[in-house]
Amino acid sequence: MSEQPVRVLACGDVGGRLSALFNRVQSIQKKAGPFDLLLCVGEFFGATPEAEAEWQQYKTGAKKAPVHTYVLGAASQETVRSFPGAEGCELAENITYLGRRGVFTGVSGLQIAYVSGREALQEPAPAHCFTSKDLSALVAPLTSGSKFRGVDVLLTCQWPRGVWQYGNAPEVNTKACGSGAVAELADHLKPRYHFAALEGAHYERLPYRNHVILQENAQHVSRFIALAAVNNPAKKKYLYAFNIVPMKTMDPSELVKQPQDVTENPYRRSTKERAERLKTSLGSTQEEEPVNQFFFDLSKKQGAGFRGRGRKRSSDGEGGRDGRPDGQNKQPRRPPQASGPCWFCLASPQVEKHLVISIGTHCYLALAKGSLTARHMLILPIGHYQSVVELGSEVLEEMERYKAALKSFYQSRGERCVLFERNYRSQHLQLQVVPVPLARCTTEDIKEAFMVQAQEQQMELMEIPEHTDLKQIAPPRTPYFYVELDSGEKLYYRIQKHFPLQFGREVLASEVLLNIPTRADWRECKQSREEEEDSCKQLRDDFQPYDFAWED
Repeated sequence: MSEQPVRVLACGDVGGRLSALFNRVQSIQKKAGPFDLLLCVGEFFGATPEAEAEWQQYKTGAKKAPVHTYVLGAASQETVRSFPGAEGCELAENITYLGRRGVFTGVSGLQIAYVSGREALQEPAPAHCFTSKDLSALVAPLTSGSKFRGVDVLLTCQWPRGVWQYGNAPEVNTKACGSGAVAELADHLKPRYHFAALEGAHYERLPYRNHVILQENAQHVSRFIALAAVNNPAKKKYLYAFNIVPMKTMDPSELVKQPQDVTENPYRRSTKERAERLKTSLGSTQEEEPVNQFFFDLSKKQGAGFRGRGRKRSSDGEGGRDGRPDGQNKQPRRPPQASGPCWFCLASPQVEKHLVISIGTHCYLALAKGSLTARHMLILPIGHYQSVVELGSEVLEEMERYKAALKSFYQSRGERCVLFERNYRSQHLQLQVVPVPLARCTTEDIKEAFMVQAQEQQMELMEIPEHTDLKQIAPPRTPYFYVELDSGEKLYYRIQKHFPLQFGREVLASEVLLNIPTRADWRECKQSREEEEDSCKQLRDDFQPYDFAWED
């Protein structure tokens, strides 16, 4: 099939200002046209006598829209009378009402899903509101097929609630903005472009992905764009022009390409948040419904509830360590304790306290035993955690502070910072932090060294996108190896069966990097207790200006 792009204009609330809109569209057509269609979201009609008089000129044919225009239905009781009913129809020449909900597929193959009006908060639903039945009727036929990948465009009046999560912040009151049902709809339909209005704001969210990295096949990204009202006094953007090749004619490898600024899916929520949205969105009469009945439960059709992931995480934000959502445990959480002797729990009698450089509230810093270099350190949690993905938010936050402090410390000495973690045959999390002199090699050299040595060992070391959280990729108790470079680039390998325990050290000690191959095994680099104490005292004094634990 040929990949011919469709040229589209999208518009926010028109509010009856038809001439202002179409004059603007006409001038854009002359400069950058022709465009194939204009899609209007939000309120198309106005409720004033002036707006009604203006509409009559188009209805009678005295004036004509300069491009095929498709509009959503009423988003308020005042404009319901402007629409003949729930079914779509031609309102005037070149102006088509799409209907309450449905899918419009043009001759190009472009697939546009749409829902008019606002989310119904009561029964019976007012004429300008959509219901759970409307969403079920829209979603079920589309997603029931095994070949469904998503729709090209989704048009809604309301914003999807929480779309700003993991992304850039909009200039609206996020506490009162948007619909949970629209968020669920967008999550199911995976639109490449999603347009909405009603909030009087222009907001282009960073694109977000529709798959879990390394756990699902790559899918296309989604872009959410909210548009302001036509001719708004603040001159906020109300028209958006774009070219789009219909999904059905695209090369699959082109379709799933991920832009550099892609983020996580904003609709991935915890069970607790879903329960809260259930209560606020469906009203008090349905508060006892189970969470997966939020609006439409497709689990029987698709074999996997809303998310199709079914896994409960025990990390902060997803649930407590006993599996219950955070906030349901009345007692404050104690740091986890080791079931047996541990060499790295700070409270343990086995820990070698003379190696400690700094102690924070949740983490501490220590000289690595048998260190690769004089300033090779470990960041460790004070409580007993096996890996980074099991850390609570407060522990993670302090670990990031230690990372930043060490980067500044090494930078002052002409060194760059390389971090790695091996969550395999290790009882307690040890984040290894190794300085590499700037003069020895570039960040790209370090990255290449890890990649090459991984290939030689038949391991596929993969790059993690910048905005991806390690918790998205590695469920708790998953064995993995992880590298973080000073550029922010991250490398990840999910350990299958066997893994060389000294792999991280071997790469850094290799001739192309630090060129100290004899120090690859820590057991060959042991110092006497007195030498370790001297090394630690020197390092403690050197690091003190960068040690936030002293200030705190």
